[in-house]
Amino acid sequence: MTDSSQKSTLAERLDAINEFDREPVSEDRLRGPGGFIGLYAGEHVAGTEFVIGPLFVAHGVATGDLLLGLLVGNLLAVLSWAFLCAPIATRTRLNLYWHLRKITGPNLLFVYNIVNALMFCFLAGAMISVAATAVGIPFDMPMPGLSDLYPNSAAWVVTVLAVGGVVTVLAVLGFDKIARFSKIASPWLLLVFLASGLAVLPELGVRSFEDLRTVANEKIWTGVPVEGRVRFTFWHVTFFAWFANMAMHIGMADLTILRYAKKWQYGFASAFGMYLGHYLAWVASGVLVALAIQQGGEVAPGPIAWLGAGVAGLIAVVVAGWTTANPTIYRAGLAMQTITPNWKRWKVTLAVGGVTTVAALFPALMMRLLDFVALYGLILMPMGAVIFADFWILPKMGLRSGYAGWKRIAFDWPAALAWIGTLGACRFMHVIWGWDIFFLGLPGWFIATGLFIGLSAIRQRSGGVSPAAHT
Repeated sequence: MTDSSQKSTLAERLDAINEFDREPVSEDRLRGPGGFIGLYAGEHVAGTEFVIGPLFVAHGVATGDLLLGLLVGNLLAVLSWAFLCAPIATRTRLNLYWHLRKITGPNLLFVYNIVNALMFCFLAGAMISVAATAVGIPFDMPMPGLSDLYPNSAAWVVTVLAVGGVVTVLAVLGFDKIARFSKIASPWLLLVFLASGLAVLPELGVRSFEDLRTVANEKIWTGVPVEGRVRFTFWHVTFFAWFANMAMHIGMADLTILRYAKKWQYGFASAFGMYLGHYLAWVASGVLVALAIQQGGEVAPGPIAWLGAGVAGLIAVVVAGWTTANPTIYRAGLAMQTITPNWKRWKVTLAVGGVTTVAALFPALMMRLLDFVALYGLILMPMGAVIFADFWILPKMGLRSGYAGWKRIAFDWPAALAWIGTLGACRFMHVIWGWDIFFLGLPGWFIATGLFIGLSAIRQRSGGVSPAAHT
């Protein structure tokens, strides 16, 4: 067989992977709860947990505030997946982008998808950076510091490019491969997180339960932030845990994932990611970084994992980075697919993986992850509110859902004004009133919902839409 025929065959096989880019998922491709438990556990027991847990330590959160805040915030996140995102996903069976197209029209969707894809590329880039810190340890690669913005060595560049290439190939293979990989990896990842955190407790001075409480308060979550960081309270932790994945649940990005679910109740599978990853793993990684600080060592994910679990810790960081970056690149690929209809999904995903890998070269994405996660969720959240209002509220008001698609409107101005107006209001609350970015998502969601409902009512009633015509 010639090289050209081999390439043609590979391209044809990739073209044949059907991810239902522009149509509802078929009945025979729906999945049971196991795939979603594995996917959410794999995605959220992730390499970034080795960053977020230490950042809570850096922000000086107190032990009680951390433990209670994570309990409440993660519960709110699970309820958001289960009651806001999953019911719409299982009723429409469409990915986010083709569902939103009916509401916004193709031109506004083009703008949204560019922003959406870039945000997901940057997020996945942070996860690739995390994995690179583990891959580079055997080669004595200089690790990026908390304040580094640009690549600090040629070794960092080579390592990031290699890790990004592997992650992109896995994302190209589609949802089934991603879910299978996460299902296999997630139990082992959790065990490594917990074992590494427990293993270093004696080095921090823990010999009994009473010691544990004392060490937690005095050496780990002390209530004193490092210089230049804002001190976090219970409310910071609660709202961050709730809105760390705001783009996924309230922002409706996981319509793309949950459309494969047989039942909407599978949205509760997100609890396996929230309480295993965004609770236990954040706590465990906080313990690790406390020891690293005590010993004067590096606080990058790879070194602290090595400190707690040796080679197993390094492997865990690499695999955890992959299990999180894979579905994120997959989502970004579908976003770009909507605006590049002549490209096959695998080609778009390949291009997105390239952009993501370039973004991963800049360690600031990883070291400022708390701020970035809050920002990207806030930017994408208003369109999730638009989807919610369009699906549930407009029909109850005698208005038509998917008005732009029905009227073949290219740019839906109620949706656009709801998006822009919400971000403007959030900026006002942040700059003028001094509200922290972690607290803006909740009022922003109500503002976006109210704006879209009010503007849609004005537009549709002025256009003479009759209730009999409503979907």
